Amino acid sequence: MKEKLLKKIENREIRVGVVGLGYVGLPLAVEKAKAGFKTVGFDVQDQKVDMVNKGHNYIGDVVDRDLEKLVQKGMLSATTDFSFIKEADFIAICVPTPLDKHQQPDISFVKSSVEQIAGHLSKDTMVVLESTTYPGTTEELVKPILEKGSGLKCGKDFYLGFSPERVDPGNLIYKTKNTPKVVGAVGEDAGEVISAMYSSVLEGEVYTVSSPAVAEMEKILENTYRNINIGLVNELGQLCNRMGISIWEVIDAAKTKPYGFQAFYPGPGLGGHCIPLDPYYLTWKAREYDFHTTLIENSMVINDRQPEYCVDRAMHILNRFQKSINGARILVLGVAYKQDIDDYRESPAIHVIEELKKVGAEVDFYDPWVPQYRKHGITEIGLKELSAETVAGYDLVMITTAHSNVDYEMVQKSAKMIFDTKNVMKKVADRENVEVL
Repeated sequence: MKEKLLKKIENREIRVGVVGLGYVGLPLAVEKAKAGFKTVGFDVQDQKVDMVNKGHNYIGDVVDRDLEKLVQKGMLSATTDFSFIKEADFIAICVPTPLDKHQQPDISFVKSSVEQIAGHLSKDTMVVLESTTYPGTTEELVKPILEKGSGLKCGKDFYLGFSPERVDPGNLIYKTKNTPKVVGAVGEDAGEVISAMYSSVLEGEVYTVSSPAVAEMEKILENTYRNINIGLVNELGQLCNRMGISIWEVIDAAKTKPYGFQAFYPGPGLGGHCIPLDPYYLTWKAREYDFHTTLIENSMVINDRQPEYCVDRAMHILNRFQKSINGARILVLGVAYKQDIDDYRESPAIHVIEELKKVGAEVDFYDPWVPQYRKHGITEIGLKELSAETVAGYDLVMITTAHSNVDYEMVQKSAKMIFDTKNVMKKVADRENVEVL
């Protein structure tokens, strides 16, 4: 099997299947197809499948023309019919791994996808899980389901591995193609073949580790590292506010040190598909070993409370102008979880809006990238445009996303008061009505 697959990789004869056509799956499918591997994307959403088959892109990190050309050439297609899995030699699973209402891992999408794959899995196939999850998922959950459902034996009839996605929406330098890749597989042969498959497609280094569990833990470490450091600056930011010190100036000074320090910045909370969620996967798994991840859990508490802290700060700002937050008209600028993208998954800005409404504020939002968002089954629609007259009509403007295509000078000149949680207005000269987080 090893020699057969390596030969097929070299000759570009591998047929690729990508399960899940979201922020991770579609860019991966495009790169596989661009590298000369005929690729089929699988998704349960008819809308996504139809858009791919029409060559219509819906992911920011995919070049529209690339997708269109690949579809026209017959190198990339999509389907909801999982029976076509039987034709694939390489299958990447890129489905969501959210948290449930109890803040525990919800791996139902992984489980259902693997069950679908198992029923159509052929011999001499590589299966790779890319979805972020707790250490042990690949061997404890995926492997038994595949073996039971297919009647095939891992290592003998098919190869199994884990290669964590590394997608940073809106990053202008690092995309799927040039970001280094980590691979951990069940057995050395599987690791060699799966790594060879990624090496044939990507420009970034492919780093092979000894097991799927190492690769799974590595991914959790990446995002927990960021969670903890953001929690640190958020807590220091609260202390600096009490002390009358600018945390932003402190960080700018600290980052002049050329070694031993990496700058992280405070904000209204954490957003995106990884950093707010991944630590919960680790703390949940750690309990199985009677281990409490105290430092990690404390950072999560700080970051999870940050939206409430921002609302508390907004209340005090309004109080200085003898204005109650109950009934105050507040404009939130930005609901995307990071600047210059249309992704609002786990956006802290939306949590801020919810907290403002809880205390009776009348809240509108404007986001040039996200005209509307859906939460709890309800669609919230933002302002269509931002004008000086519109801004002047609010008691407070809260900046919660640092989009670059907003006229902040106009906002400063028009607003009664501004609470800037992203320090995006640092270059605006007149700051009399600006308070920074």
